[in-house]
Amino acid sequence: MNHPASPSRTNSSPKSLRDGSELQPHVNINDAEAPFPQPKRGGLHRGLSARQVQMIAIAGTIGTGLFLGTGRSLAQGGPASMLICYGIVGFIVYVTLLLLGEMATQYPVAGSFNAYATRFFSPSYGFALSWNYWFNDAVSVASDLTAAQLVLQFWTVSHPWVVSLLFWVFLVSVNAFHVKAYGELEYWLSFLKVATIVVFIIVGILVNVGVNESHTYIGTHNWYIPGAPFVGGFGGFAKVFVTASFAYGGTESLGITAGETKNPSQNMPKVVKFVFWRILIFYVLSILLIGLNVPWNYPDLSNKSTTTSPFTIVFTLAGSTVAASFMNTVILTSVLSAGNHALFAGTRVLYGLSVVGPIPHAPRIFSRTTRAGVPLYALLATSSISVLCFGSSYIGSGQLWGWLQNIVGVSNQCWLSIGLASWRFRKAWIRQGRSLDEMKFRASWTWPWGPYFVTITVTALILIQGWSSIFPIFSPVDFISYYIEIPIMVIMGLCWVLARNTFIDSIPVAGTVDPHPPNETTSLIPHDTGTREAESHYKWTSDIVDIRTIDLYSDEYPDETLDEVADETRRKRFLFFWRLYDMLA
Repeated sequence: MNHPASPSRTNSSPKSLRDGSELQPHVNINDAEAPFPQPKRGGLHRGLSARQVQMIAIAGTIGTGLFLGTGRSLAQGGPASMLICYGIVGFIVYVTLLLLGEMATQYPVAGSFNAYATRFFSPSYGFALSWNYWFNDAVSVASDLTAAQLVLQFWTVSHPWVVSLLFWVFLVSVNAFHVKAYGELEYWLSFLKVATIVVFIIVGILVNVGVNESHTYIGTHNWYIPGAPFVGGFGGFAKVFVTASFAYGGTESLGITAGETKNPSQNMPKVVKFVFWRILIFYVLSILLIGLNVPWNYPDLSNKSTTTSPFTIVFTLAGSTVAASFMNTVILTSVLSAGNHALFAGTRVLYGLSVVGPIPHAPRIFSRTTRAGVPLYALLATSSISVLCFGSSYIGSGQLWGWLQNIVGVSNQCWLSIGLASWRFRKAWIRQGRSLDEMKFRASWTWPWGPYFVTITVTALILIQGWSSIFPIFSPVDFISYYIEIPIMVIMGLCWVLARNTFIDSIPVAGTVDPHPPNETTSLIPHDTGTREAESHYKWTSDIVDIRTIDLYSDEYPDETLDEVADETRRKRFLFFWRLYDMLA
């Protein structure tokens, strides 16, 4: 049948079904960050499939924190501290992911936890958090490029900074092309990492039972050598928390991909429920085998000038220099993958900052996108911070990477923000009388303790991490690298509060109607009463969002029949391969 000519194609244009009928246009959130209005030109595209998002979530965690950070953890804290810390942080992050999954499935926006912190908790906190997270993503790119220089020392490369420069150009080029290019590159790099870790687990078990160069059974011998299994006491234990936080630090960014994920109502719960268990298994088994096979005092495991990957050491113990060289190559690609992931996340966070309304949190130029949906200016600004990695020529790659890792590792404010936002989101949902059955995804076993658990444990984690910089000897440089972001967050939040004139707004006269009703980006303290109690409350309250006035319907993603049909058709087309994939996953 003939249809009238359609207007220029946009994401919000009606879609035709096979019978010729049309789906009604729905609210376009393809480019939206709740509660952020869109810039007039461009926008993000939903180009990431479920297959890519699942692997991206894995790639965000399996990187330098596991391949290189475990060497630093083993040298500073010993095998027992490493296993315990990674296990504790892993469980905290798992609960955090479930809380994030509830919000990201209900409101799949590119701003993710930054937008949720603004919407459900506090605009000033969301402002400070977003800039903090952007900075840490940008620093993560520099950290990964510095880690590449450490990995290259395995082959005694004379000018490793040149390779870092080439990596930087490659990453910027891929991210500037299209989100699908980023997704496909990340998928295959992550697939290589997963396959390699499986091989490592097998080889690690064989090395431990006697298939090694000395043909001796290792068992738990390295847990009983002098200094082990807890190296450095509580200070060493606290140091490992930094590396563990850094290693798990990419998991929360799966929420950032929600704004560019196809059919998020179906795909995001799958990602949240299954991905982390795979990651946790990889981490726990790998760390256990590293602690069993590699002594904490192994030469050049971690020092000022170099850091050796325990994964490479295990292959060397197996007697295969070729396998060790291959493993180092995989680690190098993992570093590239981690940098690619951090660059993507940082770019999207900066984009989200620039589209906040009515007053943007970043210059509007960062909201401009190419026709392919890439925020190019935000990409260039994020990648420019990577010049930090070239400072390794002056202070040593190992020491620079350690400093950068400390800065990124203590940035657990994003996990804290998820706990706070989830707490307010759940209270608002119940307070406004919405049924729990209306939630597209609900981690029922975390009700009601989940948000409180995450908030308390992450706060403790942030405070404990810098213990080693205070006791037994105070180290000003280390102390600053551990805690510098806490005062920065406080100062930025206060500056936003003062700029918005939150504390000195005039109190409206009783019975008058506020011509500017509250929204998620302004103070949502109620103005509709003139009683003495209300006036006192308003005078002394910051911009904490009022759960009674939060709009819980805006930016909910409407389930589309075409999305479900496309997913089912694609799955039937490759039924055997999908079943094989699910079994392996």
